[in-house]
Amino acid sequence: MRPGRWADRLAWSDVSTVFNPASAAESLDLDSWRGKPAAQQPDWRNEAELRAAVDELAGLPPLVFAGECDQLKARLAAVTRGEAFVLQGGDCAETFSGVTAEAVRTKIRTLLQMAVVLTYAASVPVVKIGRMAGQFAKPRSRATESRDGVELPVYRGDAVNRVEFSRQAREPDPRRLIDAYHYSAATLNLCRAFTTGGYADLQQVHAWNQDFVRGDPSGQRYEELADEIDRALSFMHACGADAEEFRTVEFYSSHEALILDYERALTRVDSRTGLPYDMSGHFLWVGERTRALGGAHVEFASRIGNPIGVKIGPTTAPGDLTALISKLNPEREPGRLTLISRMGAGRVRTALPPLIEAAKASGAPVVWICDPMHGNTFETESGHKTRRFDDVLDEVTGFFEAHRTLGAHPGGIHIEFTGDNVTECIGGSRQLAAENLTQRYETACDPRLNRSQSLDLAFMVARIYRQAR
Repeated sequence: MRPGRWADRLAWSDVSTVFNPASAAESLDLDSWRGKPAAQQPDWRNEAELRAAVDELAGLPPLVFAGECDQLKARLAAVTRGEAFVLQGGDCAETFSGVTAEAVRTKIRTLLQMAVVLTYAASVPVVKIGRMAGQFAKPRSRATESRDGVELPVYRGDAVNRVEFSRQAREPDPRRLIDAYHYSAATLNLCRAFTTGGYADLQQVHAWNQDFVRGDPSGQRYEELADEIDRALSFMHACGADAEEFRTVEFYSSHEALILDYERALTRVDSRTGLPYDMSGHFLWVGERTRALGGAHVEFASRIGNPIGVKIGPTTAPGDLTALISKLNPEREPGRLTLISRMGAGRVRTALPPLIEAAKASGAPVVWICDPMHGNTFETESGHKTRRFDDVLDEVTGFFEAHRTLGAHPGGIHIEFTGDNVTECIGGSRQLAAENLTQRYETACDPRLNRSQSLDLAFMVARIYRQAR
């Protein structure tokens, strides 16, 4: 990477946007998705309330700017060249009640700690993307849920309905889309404050760990690394170096573009370029359940200028992947398309290599990142969904092995984690067991790595990355 490129900034004057009029929607064909099958959409009972909510969303300010999306695309382009690594993570499903300063701070802190480990221990720039400020909806394997003979609509995330098992709570409510917008705005405001207001200063590497060192193996290991960083910063300061990059970090938001009425309502036309961007987040992805080539989600994603991702599972055929690449990145723009593999530890070494080869043969530059969470979920005898830390690590290891064998760049990891000391996944340096799950099982949907397990993973990924270079 050329010196100084990573630190380039876009001027705020370059990121202005305007609301898209109907004429722009027609000329850009932003509603072409409406004529295609749309999976995983809520069963909105009141069409008038949905239209009112969508109209209100369309009149609200954008949550992010097109220039920021382009900046992220440039960072991801560096990943396609093997010059950087993506760290993407956050809650499985955000909740409205979880939007507090403390909850956001702990997630930001964990992400920063993981990024520091990867940057320093693996000597690689890290693109930091939060699975935050918009992940309020989730695809589900069933449309309904039954308890004690009562069948109700399944919980689809706070943007759609409530988790309590009652008919009123589970009724999809379009007004919750408005709430999702405002909670996303509040989360983004906190993220910007924490990442640019001094909290992310590298001189805070010890402060991030003050409540975490004693008795925790990963915390103690992190403290040793923080000592090394302190010495390096002191040396650079003595030499007269005091770069801005040591005091703030670039942070980007992401979520699954699932509820298409919400995403379309927040799509705006960029006044600089005349191109549409979905201003609900910087990076949006299409899920494994909604990535059908002829489906509405892929069609919508093909029309927006954001950097986008697609979840790729073990049943994906190489030909289908090639078709998705052609549909979503026909111009072969570096940084535009990220492929997020979610194979499962037992299948990654056989299912992933043919897909890497297909992507290489397409000639399009893509970012490959590993989601080692969703293919490794199982249910314990107590009824808790969980994941084994060793399976998570094994899938990451297999991901790196496949890329190294085929001469491709393993571009990052996409994980579900929290900054809290929850007990939702088994294993890690603190050796959580299945019987520990009941102690603090708090997820609204799928199990997350806790802070200690997240740092465990960061140290191990850094080691694997160094070996693969």
